[in-house]
Amino acid sequence: MAIASRDFRALRLDHISRCFGTLNALKDVTLSVERGEFIALLGPSGCGKSTALNCIAGLLDLSGGAIWLDEQRIDNLGPERRGFGMVFQNYALFPHMTVRRNIAFGLVTQHRPKAEISRRVDEALTLVRLTAQAEKLPGQISGGQQQRVAIARAIVVEPPLVLMDEPLSNLDAKLRLEMRAEIRRIHNSLGCASIYVTHDQEEALSLADRIVVMREGEMRHVGCPEELYARPAHADVAEFMGYRNLVRSRVEAAGNTLTVSIAGARLSGTPMEAVNGDALVAIRPEDLTPAGDAPIAATVDAAEYRGREFYGFARTADGTELYFRSERRVTAGDAIRLGAPPERVLIYAAGDAP
Repeated sequence: MAIASRDFRALRLDHISRCFGTLNALKDVTLSVERGEFIALLGPSGCGKSTALNCIAGLLDLSGGAIWLDEQRIDNLGPERRGFGMVFQNYALFPHMTVRRNIAFGLVTQHRPKAEISRRVDEALTLVRLTAQAEKLPGQISGGQQQRVAIARAIVVEPPLVLMDEPLSNLDAKLRLEMRAEIRRIHNSLGCASIYVTHDQEEALSLADRIVVMREGEMRHVGCPEELYARPAHADVAEFMGYRNLVRSRVEAAGNTLTVSIAGARLSGTPMEAVNGDALVAIRPEDLTPAGDAPIAATVDAAEYRGREFYGFARTADGTELYFRSERRVTAGDAIRLGAPPERVLIYAAGDAP
């Protein structure tokens, strides 16, 4: 029988918190993770994502709240009794043990029969495509292969949940792309739930079914990748997700779309929350493009070629700085007019400004 996850319905975080002295590293986090889901905890350093993962793993005690696996409360159990798989940022492999022995370690500590250990390790090696490396030491294989060993060690115990803490941060760009695909493939094969900590927006968007954006210990947005990319719930989330154009403005006309003013030009946009008067306008650089009849007049300060397109930085007469994309060549000093579709111009209350 192939490796699979232990059966369960959902992991629930019920208003969990974690304090370090006077620092509230995790504040009233509530989340349900269902079997088969891939959840990414996303945010900058110090936002609480690794703290949340370590609380789930049992490596940190809660200051408040509870963690449930189906009907069983587990926050009072040690890490070994929770039965979760853990993949660390630095792999944490035993350098004196072969790949096979590293993968078998969790099963050995569980005192499984030798025949079962051998069978399950062989299955894990096949799943992560490392059968040919089984008798090598970690120092004799590549970084990407070491990461696969760490994943195999986590999944061979057939956990209900696999926890991954920035697992690709030590790999080069090419290996990160390859391992992203491998992690998702392995997740789909197991049928378990995965919780993946990262500060990389692209990683989260490409891997996760749902993304939890965190800031200062709080959950700021929970949603699918498409929703998070196109309609972030708050201005600080928009900024983190690549909306480099964050411009203070005022609402000049209301309705299903709002009209705002940028550098004296009127621009239609989509309200993301109730906005009256002062507003914050968020536009991705790739959505702000030059056109002859576009409303915003600006002068190019700098531009760089990125394959098929140019990405540039422009400034309006009143000093407003704007990042844009152009399909045609632009150079410093060019006068251009910029605009964006109303559905790509997101409007937040000014009080929500990062």
